[in-house]
Amino acid sequence: MTHPVTGIDHVFLLVNDLDAAARRYQALGFTLSPRGVHSAAKGSANYTIMFPDDYFELLGIITPTEGNLARRQSIESMGEGLHAIACRIKDATAGADALAGVGIKTQGLGAFERPVPLPDGGTGVAAFTTVSFAPEELPFGTVFMCQHRTPETVWLPELLTHPNTACGLDGVLALSDDPQTDAARFARLWADGRVMMSAGGATVDTGPDSAPLSLLTRAALAGLYPGLDLDQTPKGAFTALRIRVRDMGAASACLDAAGITPVATTLGLAVAPQDACGMILEFVPG
Repeated sequence: MTHPVTGIDHVFLLVNDLDAAARRYQALGFTLSPRGVHSAAKGSANYTIMFPDDYFELLGIITPTEGNLARRQSIESMGEGLHAIACRIKDATAGADALAGVGIKTQGLGAFERPVPLPDGGTGVAAFTTVSFAPEELPFGTVFMCQHRTPETVWLPELLTHPNTACGLDGVLALSDDPQTDAARFARLWADGRVMMSAGGATVDTGPDSAPLSLLTRAALAGLYPGLDLDQTPKGAFTALRIRVRDMGAASACLDAAGITPVATTLGLAVAPQDACGMILEFVPG
């Protein structure tokens, strides 16, 4: 059978206070979607930050329910921040069968919808089918697959332009005690997953036009982000998100207007976890 997972579709931050997080990311120079409210059983809501080929989202619990107990336990035990990677897949149901055929376990196949405010004042529906990789397939974090059944109501044109000129995901980075072993396990999750070793870590190529996943030792990650407190990121999840911007000057101006002093990195500018809801946010030229 052919491996059906073709890259990273989006990532999400699980946050303590959803609307406060939205205000923070708007101040950082991002255009946010209107708040999307999920079902009563899910008891959650989100804001999306869209780019032409991928996106990230802020996800929060607005009503405690049995259905969101696991999310609430995660944020309580691990802290807010970059908890999950959602993978590209054309057909989640068929994909689960195909993954079983190549020896990869999945769980939790399900479909859901949420209302979407439209530019003409009406309301549309965003519909998804998702399936998760089984926990035993993952070194850490949450990784699942997302089939967009209505991409036209998610990638709305007015959401793709950002004051900070952000235009795409450039990379996901995570702390790892054993980067080589963890990278090999993560690489199995993507059809084109390849591991490239480097000093202090390993990077997984997740496919064409898809952000890579880098696994790094604490020393290596601290070297990339001098002075930033890695312990302010979620324990057992992902640590940093790189975002491509077309104009670094515009990104810097947005940070200055927000009263945030970034850390200069080899590639660009990094925002500390306490200013980015539990993750390191790095802007890089793109």
